Amino acid sequence: MAEHRVVVVGAGIGGLVSALLLASRGLQVTLVEAGDAPGGKLHQQQVDGQAIDGGPTVFTMRWVFDQILQEAGSSVAELLRLTPLSVLARHAWRGHDRRLDLFADRERSTDAIGAFSGAAEARRFRGFCDQAQRVYDTLEGPYIRSERPTLLSMMGDLGPRGLGVLAGLGPFASMWRALARHFHDPRLQQLFGRYATYCGASPWQAPATLLLVAQVEQDGVWAIDGGMHALARAVAGLAERRGVTLLYGRRVAQILAQGGRASGVRLADGSTLPADSVVFNGDAQALATGLLGDATRPAVARTPPARRSLSALTWAAHVRTQGFPLLRHNVFFDDDYRSEFDDIFRHRRLPQRGTVYVCAQDRTDDDLVVPKGRERLLALVNAPADGDRRPFDAAEIDPCEQRSLALLRDCGLTLEWTPQQVLRTTPADWHRRFPATGGALYGPATHGWMSSFQRPSSTTRLPGLYLAGGSVHPGPGVPMAAMSGRLAAATLLAHLDSTSRSHRVVISGGMSTRSATMAGTG
Repeated sequence: MAEHRVVVVGAGIGGLVSALLLASRGLQVTLVEAGDAPGGKLHQQQVDGQAIDGGPTVFTMRWVFDQILQEAGSSVAELLRLTPLSVLARHAWRGHDRRLDLFADRERSTDAIGAFSGAAEARRFRGFCDQAQRVYDTLEGPYIRSERPTLLSMMGDLGPRGLGVLAGLGPFASMWRALARHFHDPRLQQLFGRYATYCGASPWQAPATLLLVAQVEQDGVWAIDGGMHALARAVAGLAERRGVTLLYGRRVAQILAQGGRASGVRLADGSTLPADSVVFNGDAQALATGLLGDATRPAVARTPPARRSLSALTWAAHVRTQGFPLLRHNVFFDDDYRSEFDDIFRHRRLPQRGTVYVCAQDRTDDDLVVPKGRERLLALVNAPADGDRRPFDAAEIDPCEQRSLALLRDCGLTLEWTPQQVLRTTPADWHRRFPATGGALYGPATHGWMSSFQRPSSTTRLPGLYLAGGSVHPGPGVPMAAMSGRLAAATLLAHLDSTSRSHRVVISGGMSTRSATMAGTG
């Protein structure tokens, strides 16, 4: 194995994990990244002299990283300083004086929902949590830890009991329809419907199985000292110590193939890196559209632009705040939730009544601890992934920005907003950073009950070429992208150990390991 050369393209979390685990098994690994730092979407932006996380802001599913790092001879505790958050998020609605906190402690959330919406809704919340946990426990092994799940393999893996759990959920139902069965208060439907956006989807089109996201948050949310980008830096540093050669500022122009299999990469400067296997940690559409050469076009199926997931309009800001008692994670809802997704997915425009998420990166879960002076914020509004179709210029962005600030003011939050202290990122900016996406941040949208089986897997139609990242199975988000890197590494290693590429890889671990991990996080 030591003579097997692997080139990993892209230092997002999926590529970092693949490189780390392959090097830990003794393979010769070179990781090539176009940017000047690791992380991909886990990046920081410099605003007013401050480093602000400009991508993912929530650390969940710690057990995924505990298992990955244990496999590489390390641990989360060794590499990162984490602070568990007792409040998952604070929620507010336009025109409503009361706000609602969700807690890591289920009983505290139940009490909060009872005070906010009544005893009947609190009882319904208990039933909702029970179902979310059953769905998560049912799907973790057959779907999340499986390299190439199909409808047929899932039916076999689930067995009668698992199929019964999904039948009770209504697997063909939309997430919104399932939520309407659980909650009568439209504000709670809105709050939990937002979980669909974690996968870049509309709650009206996402499958009901995405209710499992509720269990993901109940398992714990943490803040990382140094921000989410510290996770990428830590994994990159460990990978280098395990023997990975990291090349930053080197763009891959072409994935090479010889004899019907991947054989290396050609860099933008004309030099080549020969390889026996290549792991591509970028959006799979870059392959399908030929951005990496003609040899990779047939490797994965092309996704029509209409099937792209959400993009985002974000503001990284270093500003003074007044009024609303911010916590680490805050969500501000308008009063017409459906129109937000009609605007984005049907009318292909920035929402007229968009939800605004605000990550206050200098805060934790104690609203009595208020930063002095300016503080670091990342504000986000969902947007259509049309960054390759129009520029998203000031004429379109400025009105959306003013509507968003007005929503915050109506919920009690005032920001001292000046252009020098704010950096905007549009879908067109995301598209330039991640070509072939239109700015889609989550790969293909998880719309329809079959969408979960339509994502590319770790293997491709080109032997020797493997995939990792949020556009492939098991899905978007930091832990899922990390799991995709783990699956890519495991699949590559399995192919080295076997002459057959038809063997389906399933990662070991699962609920017992996860439960033991969670028990030690206190």
